[in-house]
Amino acid sequence: MQSVARQVRCANRLGTPVQFRIASSCIQWQCQRRAASYYNPLQWIQEKFAPKARKADPVEEKKRGEQEKQGQQSVFEAAVSHEKQARPKTTSAESAPTVIKKRATEHKYSTANFKISHRKLNMIGRQISGKPIDHAIVQMQFSEKRATSRIKSMLATAKLHATAYKNMDPSKLIVSEAWVTKGPKQLKRLEPRGRGKFGIRVHPDSRMHVILREGKTFEQLKKEQRERRLRRIVSAGLVREDVPLRNPARTWQW
Repeated sequence: MQSVARQVRCANRLGTPVQFRIASSCIQWQCQRRAASYYNPLQWIQEKFAPKARKADPVEEKKRGEQEKQGQQSVFEAAVSHEKQARPKTTSAESAPTVIKKRATEHKYSTANFKISHRKLNMIGRQISGKPIDHAIVQMQFSEKRATSRIKSMLATAKLHATAYKNMDPSKLIVSEAWVTKGPKQLKRLEPRGRGKFGIRVHPDSRMHVILREGKTFEQLKKEQRERRLRRIVSAGLVREDVPLRNPARTWQW
């Protein structure tokens, strides 16, 4: 409206008719106002984010039809069809080679460092060394020593790893070797003494290592021991046996 008034004042000064200019300016102002009224941001947001009909995808339609078809099948038919789809198509010439797991000869395992003297832990190591793995686990289960629970769990884990990862026979596993090492860092603390003096107390930590190998089972060891004891028996038969006398008596008995 200010532009229209400005045109009227200029026309009065110049003495020219102003009807056409006023009409044209009014029409222009009305068109601008109408165009501004057409721009509604809320309406634009509604049109932009309004839900639209999704176009049908032929691939998804095919998958949906297969799923409906499988839903109508029985449990056994669905399992057979799923196995056929999952099985790769290979020709007779290009058959997959059979993979043979290589069996290991030994398996090494150890505990973590824990607070115990290496002398006390070495006594447990001597107790299980050379025994079958199941017999060693039973020994640790019924022992009254504090560290045997940790050693028992270590032996069970070592047996599981040797069976699963190295394809070893669990019924033939024996604790072939067992040894103890000191920990890398041993805590040292001050120990008060008399007359204002002090000493150094060492808190030791250690760990146990074992090596599992395949050997003779406990039943085989008992059988060999029985045969060995039977061979030592010398009977007083009719035929003289060519073996030395065991525990011979003294010459004079009076």
